[in-house]
Amino acid sequence: MSANAVEIQDLKKVYSASGKTGKETHALKGVSLTIPQGEFFALLGPNGAGKSTLISILAGLTSKTSGTVKVNGISMDENPDEVKKSIGLVPQEFNFSIFEKVIDIVIDQAGYYGITRSEAMPVAEKLLQDLGLWEKRNEKSQALSGGMKRRLMIARGLIHQPKIILLDEPTAGVDVELRRGMWEFLNRVNGEGTTIVLTTHYLEEAEQLSRHIAIINKGVVAVDEGTKELLARNEGKKLEDIFLEIIDANNEPNV
Repeated sequence: MSANAVEIQDLKKVYSASGKTGKETHALKGVSLTIPQGEFFALLGPNGAGKSTLISILAGLTSKTSGTVKVNGISMDENPDEVKKSIGLVPQEFNFSIFEKVIDIVIDQAGYYGITRSEAMPVAEKLLQDLGLWEKRNEKSQALSGGMKRRLMIARGLIHQPKIILLDEPTAGVDVELRRGMWEFLNRVNGEGTTIVLTTHYLEEAEQLSRHIAIINKGVVAVDEGTKELLARNEGKKLEDIFLEIIDANNEPNV
């Protein structure tokens, strides 16, 4: 098996001309990234930078225009089904039925990967226990708070025990106390060997959790560096200040 969880080479995504502008949109303009197995990798950038497009391609939800993607050494082009089994996705938007029970949302997701209910139940129980949702397992999801819904999304994304989890703004709208509890859970999951790719607008979150940071702007990689190295190179500055400086420099004319 490859020592890298994800290998992306010269990835491009062009969206067809829209009715509003009549122009093609170049969402990704030749992105290359390598994510080692077991990494906690933060993928940062302003709105419209290409982060969600990249996550969507990795999850198999959006087709790339060109370039190559390998997951655990497996080509996405040659074996997309095998790649999908290796990846769990926690999208930004809630996309489960509000009328379905919490336990069924998690168990039914396992079924998409050919996992029987009896096989999935002990995994679901542990996930829901760890995420503080077990007592809510028989309630409809509409009864959950926003923070509980976020945690339910994480449980659903992990039910098939993927080697890689993609987290797209997993703590959006979650209060500070709950967010820190989710950090502890994600650190534990990562410590058990799961590779985590995180997108977040909470730069404190990226600074606290990640060991590697890539900053994307205008569809290109502006920074690809170890978190400690990036902070050390900008001694005394918080990640938020570093991020803003990089984006501002990247947005200057002729850059």
